[in-house]
Amino acid sequence: MRIFRIPMSLNYTLLTVLLSITSYTNAQEPIRIAFIDPLSGTFASIGSNGLRQLEFAAEYYFNSKGGVLGGREIEIVPLDNQQSPTETQVQFRRAISEDIRIIFQGNSSAVANTLNDAITRHNRRNPGAEILQINYSAVDPVLTNENCSFWHFRFDAHVNMKLDVLTDYIALNDDIESLYIIGQDYSFGHVVSETTIDLLAKKRPDIEIVGNEFHPIGQVKDFTPYVTKIGSSGADAVLTGNFGADMVSLARSIMDSGLEMPIYTFYAAYDGITATLGEDGIDQIYLVHNEISNPIPTEERKEFIRAYKAESPNSDVTQPRIINALRMVVAAIEESQSADPYDIALALEDMRFTNFSGEEIWMRADDHQAFQSLHISVHTDQGIEFDADNSGLGLYSEYHVAAEDTIVETSCRMRRPRR
Repeated sequence: MRIFRIPMSLNYTLLTVLLSITSYTNAQEPIRIAFIDPLSGTFASIGSNGLRQLEFAAEYYFNSKGGVLGGREIEIVPLDNQQSPTETQVQFRRAISEDIRIIFQGNSSAVANTLNDAITRHNRRNPGAEILQINYSAVDPVLTNENCSFWHFRFDAHVNMKLDVLTDYIALNDDIESLYIIGQDYSFGHVVSETTIDLLAKKRPDIEIVGNEFHPIGQVKDFTPYVTKIGSSGADAVLTGNFGADMVSLARSIMDSGLEMPIYTFYAAYDGITATLGEDGIDQIYLVHNEISNPIPTEERKEFIRAYKAESPNSDVTQPRIINALRMVVAAIEESQSADPYDIALALEDMRFTNFSGEEIWMRADDHQAFQSLHISVHTDQGIEFDADNSGLGLYSEYHVAAEDTIVETSCRMRRPRR
């Protein structure tokens, strides 16, 4: 039997080629990001719209321009948690099984807390295979305070920050002498209630809280009994943390009852809400949020909205924070030249990033809480360049607080991993 020996120089050449092929293959593998939010059920419209915006932003900013890290595309993997903490656990295990190591989630603080706990346990048990939680909308303060995690980053202002601005705005209205608080019966709803009462006691102690009520989340079909109590209380205004179907049903019931009072809230626009509230909601619905609404301040953001609407004419750019989160994560990937969650986390810490509204976002390293300007907008048909739900109505921002004036202390004592 003849034995053929490959020359050493040829061995080296073959090894170099194989390594180059492997390196090229790895470079072309997509960076997969799981999107765990409701894509069916009562809150499906919110989750589906968020998914559509995240996918569009990935294509618009990155994939259409050659990808990241020398050619890797961003792939968004939708996982439907049906707004359920239990189903979130199921989808989290699916993300692990598919080796997805970045998770975007935003709807429901109960879900975010469940995910935070699950990721913390997983990462502690699986060093080197950690998962990063990108929270673009869940605003329970505990997530960046006592339950803070190195692996969790929040890109929205938490509820106490928003309520500080909203109660300042309410305090300026001398016509308000009594307030009715109503909300969904879970962690976020309770934080809204407790914080509002505490802040108004300091800013306007003359305002009487004439109602403080909770209802089951996503289960109330008719808010008439609740609105009857609001009317009987003699309240001058209502404040609620409701979102989705609960928000539109409550607001619609208040207006249909003939109660003409301001409704102060967080999530009462887009996803069919603006169109449903219609002209009846003009100058009655007030929202606190980040990212200024009309007038849109930069041409960059206007171009993004126009491009998005051209592709999805029946949808709106409702959550700029999800776009900011993706762009900052990718900036961290490029800065660290790595898609490893640990490297991304280090690069995100203390990052300062200019969003498409021309404003700076600061990600505080101490607790992984983002700080940016906050605004209060009114539901109106005046001054609206970009409407909502193709209704001719939209949000006009009339009260503004600079990012540096939204900074609050944190009780976070972060447990940092060792590498």
